[in-house]
Amino acid sequence: MPRVSVRQGFTLIELLVVIAIIAVLIALLLPAVQQAREAARRTQSKNNLKQIGLALHNYHDVHRVFPAAYLANTRHPSRDPVTFDGPNGFAWGTMLLPHLDQAPIYNKLRTDLPCWDPVNAAAAAINLPVFMSPSATNSNGPMEVKDGSGTVLARFGRAHYVANSGKEEPWGFTLEDYATIADGPMYRNSRTRTADVTDGLSNTVFMGEHSQVSDKTWVGVVPDAQVCTIDPAKFPITACDLAATLVSVHAGPASGEIDPITGFAPIHPPNSPLCHVCQMYSPHTGGAHILLGDGSVRFVSQFIHQPTWAALSSCRGNEVVGEF
Repeated sequence: MPRVSVRQGFTLIELLVVIAIIAVLIALLLPAVQQAREAARRTQSKNNLKQIGLALHNYHDVHRVFPAAYLANTRHPSRDPVTFDGPNGFAWGTMLLPHLDQAPIYNKLRTDLPCWDPVNAAAAAINLPVFMSPSATNSNGPMEVKDGSGTVLARFGRAHYVANSGKEEPWGFTLEDYATIADGPMYRNSRTRTADVTDGLSNTVFMGEHSQVSDKTWVGVVPDAQVCTIDPAKFPITACDLAATLVSVHAGPASGEIDPITGFAPIHPPNSPLCHVCQMYSPHTGGAHILLGDGSVRFVSQFIHQPTWAALSSCRGNEVVGEF
């Protein structure tokens, strides 16, 4: 009788065991892949801040001052009567464009007109990679600048980096000249020179990360705008703030936040649970990248000694800051 060969195959149990083993291996490998991707995104965000730091110093070499957080004619007839914000409103990001290899976009902007003028709409709506953190979730399309009633005033390109005005929030006061109260390096119409940073460039925060809490922009500030959180469920205690916080943040303690009963005024380190739309907040776990005045970039823990964070945020407070 001829022999009939029987082809052996896998049993159902064997297939299930193999699939289970593959699933376990994928489950073990996936976190490592995600961590590697996040590390790459953090490196890219750090590199963006380094590029911005170089641009700040190139700007200083040309103009003999660092760029202001934003520019405004505080005596213009169309100014905001409460905040004194007025045209042209262009911010630090616009001023740095020629020093970030973005001269073609800068040349499309009419800086003799307000940043919100329709002539500037197309160029102002561009998202530039150097101003974007790869880890941030609020990255799609231009952001909408709105007033308190929800009316859209402009559509601007996003930024996940913000300028530091110091401990105080000068936009909380009815002032034409923020220099009388702001102790940071970058605020409305600031003209900070290297010599003005008496605490030392390596001891002063110029810029840092901000996303997740609210939308920011590189373009400028529109009078009467409001900045509100984009995630009320995650940040239920933060209130809407004034237009200056489209481009600026502060560290605290701020006199406007002093509790009249306890006398307590909070300090807001990066990623603090008490974070508002006017403080630094990154998509990274445990803290945020900051840019110091000397051009170096550091990662600051949300658990940093709070008075140290306040000292780093002022540029002429005569504080002695060691290794942080």
